[in-house]
Amino acid sequence: MGEPRSTLNGAHPTLYWHRLEDGRVQCDLCPRHCQLREGKRGACYIRANVDDAIVLTSYGRSSGFCIDPIEKKPLNHFLPGTSVLSFGTAGCNLSCEFCQNWHISKSRQWDTLADEATPEQLARAAQQHQCASVAFTYNDPVIFMEYAVDTALACKELGIKSVAVTAGYIDPAPREAFFRHMDAANVDLKGFTEAFYRKLCHGHLQAVLDTLLYLKQETSVWFEITNLIIPGENDSPAEIASMCQWLVDNLGPEVPLHFSAFHPDFHMMDKPPTPKSTLVQARKLALDAGLHYVYTGNVYDRQGDATLCPQCGELLIGRNWYQLEEWHLVDGHCPQCHHPIPGVFQSEPGHFGRQRIPVRIRDCG
Repeated sequence: MGEPRSTLNGAHPTLYWHRLEDGRVQCDLCPRHCQLREGKRGACYIRANVDDAIVLTSYGRSSGFCIDPIEKKPLNHFLPGTSVLSFGTAGCNLSCEFCQNWHISKSRQWDTLADEATPEQLARAAQQHQCASVAFTYNDPVIFMEYAVDTALACKELGIKSVAVTAGYIDPAPREAFFRHMDAANVDLKGFTEAFYRKLCHGHLQAVLDTLLYLKQETSVWFEITNLIIPGENDSPAEIASMCQWLVDNLGPEVPLHFSAFHPDFHMMDKPPTPKSTLVQARKLALDAGLHYVYTGNVYDRQGDATLCPQCGELLIGRNWYQLEEWHLVDGHCPQCHHPIPGVFQSEPGHFGRQRIPVRIRDCG
């Protein structure tokens, strides 16, 4: 929607757009390709046409900062047990009817972005709080990629990793520029039919699959996948089995997959929460398809939280929700059969636990 020019002051320049013959400007960041007249915002809300150019209006502003366990992203094979400084902005380039963070991703209130921080301040805050990484999350970081990339560069200077929690809905050129600066990602594969994406996400499946293929084939980014299972929408055994077979065939058996439980939210208050039994069944289907590392989330499931050796079945990492309780990896290998376990591991796990600590960046030195 249009905004008074005064609210667009301080907008940050972007690269991925072009002018149209009719006077509009097209954003080329994601497959939506919003075509905007002067002063109009894109579907993501935070990219807008100002002075005949697409700008990012949320650079340096956030909906909040929090220190989380890395397992909450969820990432189970990336620096287990360590803490991550998490933040997001506002808006999203998908319109999921079931959005679990809708108060941020669907916000049109500018006071949602009440907190401020430069990339350098974020990197220093992560260092001060002994976070191993910074996560761009809560809403999709591809729409604030300039802010995320600058923060990733500042973090790299201090030896801090960068994590993208994303739906992967991005065009090829900005995709390369964005992920070039990421060390890890969790990609939300919301369903496995075009009908699901059109009806419930107002987007397209193939763009997300293309991102997954790109990450596997063209980058060294460590990535894991999350699938939120919604009763009656994407929970059929046939769809889950088809998705898992595609993952095995195209990404390989070692990509970790997280099945997550839905809870009623946003425009899908009529759906029941996902039963634990559905997640357990989905995990079995995934393991039967050949995936080696399959997890369950948003439910208490010690077996579904555990990392096991795919060769001999040895328990390698035992978890209780986001708390590590057992650690048997030896230099990234199973101690029994010496099978290598894919991921980014330190010689010893972190000990952050399951706590969640809100942070005010302006209070950090």
